[in-house]
Amino acid sequence: MNYKIKLRKVSTFIFDVDGVLTNGDVILFQDEIVRVLNSRDGYAIQHASKEGYQIFIITGGSSKIVAERLLELGVKEVRLRSSNKLDVYRALQHKYSFSDQEVLYMGDDLPDYPVMKVVGVATCPQDAAVEIKQIADYHSPFNGGRHCVRDVIEQTLRVQEKWLTDGSFKW
Repeated sequence: MNYKIKLRKVSTFIFDVDGVLTNGDVILFQDEIVRVLNSRDGYAIQHASKEGYQIFIITGGSSKIVAERLLELGVKEVRLRSSNKLDVYRALQHKYSFSDQEVLYMGDDLPDYPVMKVVGVATCPQDAAVEIKQIADYHSPFNGGRHCVRDVIEQTLRVQEKWLTDGSFKW
């Protein structure tokens, strides 16, 4: 099935952080890990949240600063230190009552694989691991941290006629 047809059912976005919302690089700075988030991805997250989409983060990372920033953008919940992402996914699904078919998940590496096998729309950045590309419904032409999140959110909202509709473009 064409992935754009699947986008019609999406009400929930779930993203990994490292390699998806960031380029996967980590900079060590005085015992801290520094990550760079893309402002276009951030705008798309904020816009989708305002349009009523549920947005969640499931990451193996532990950055509270990243979590705080994403929550400010409208992410409903950030699950840090997730070693078993499928269990975390199922817990979110139980808590927020969404079906697998309603979920667009974007991951880039092997810890994302189990969740990507069950969701309605599995997506990945262009520079994802080979195994992830093999199961993804859609490969963004953008690398992690370089607008791939914006790409899938914008496509979904366009298919559902919620991207830049009358009155929706607000600062």
